[in-house]
Amino acid sequence: MSSTADTPARPARKARPAGDATRHSLTPETWIEAATGVLVDQGIDHVRVDLLAQRLGVTRGSFYWHFKDREDLLRRVLQAWRETATENLTARLESAHEDPVAQLRDVISLPFRGRAAARAARIELAIRAWARRDQMARFAVDEADASRIGYIAQVFSSLGFTVMEARSRAFLLYSYVVSESLMPTLSTKAQKDEHRRFAERLFTQKLA
Repeated sequence: MSSTADTPARPARKARPAGDATRHSLTPETWIEAATGVLVDQGIDHVRVDLLAQRLGVTRGSFYWHFKDREDLLRRVLQAWRETATENLTARLESAHEDPVAQLRDVISLPFRGRAAARAARIELAIRAWARRDQMARFAVDEADASRIGYIAQVFSSLGFTVMEARSRAFLLYSYVVSESLMPTLSTKAQKDEHRRFAERLFTQKLA
């Protein structure tokens, strides 16, 4: 057995600079979440690379490890919103119930789901405000609205309504859900419960 003195010393491993380690520890999702938070709290004008880097405690160069430019980040923010608030949500609603009436009740209940619903509504409101002045955001909102109304119309069609009536009911129900989401403090809990029960009766009964 060789002694310690005879063992060749290993070269010391070069330490990675702290900034480099931080850069690699941040994911694109971290930047997207931070950008979404700033969008909600301060508006689209404050979603800037330098402010986000300062918020995350990294350099501007760290941003370009994941994104081409600010426009790329904003596109990814809208993509993440679409996936979370439309595609994934629709898939969960479809898989939760086979009964279309139960699916409608789930749709109607969306604005009343506590903190998750409140956060989703704040993001939605911020993106809709952004869409008033930006074509890319406007397109994303229009696409989300059309997709959501299309899903609800399919549910109504499953209940036996004609295509035209299913689309009309879907538009009215979607308008109600969005309005209820964006006006969370207008009604008391008891009033909200009554709104939900009335909406269920209204949208599930057929007209004479």
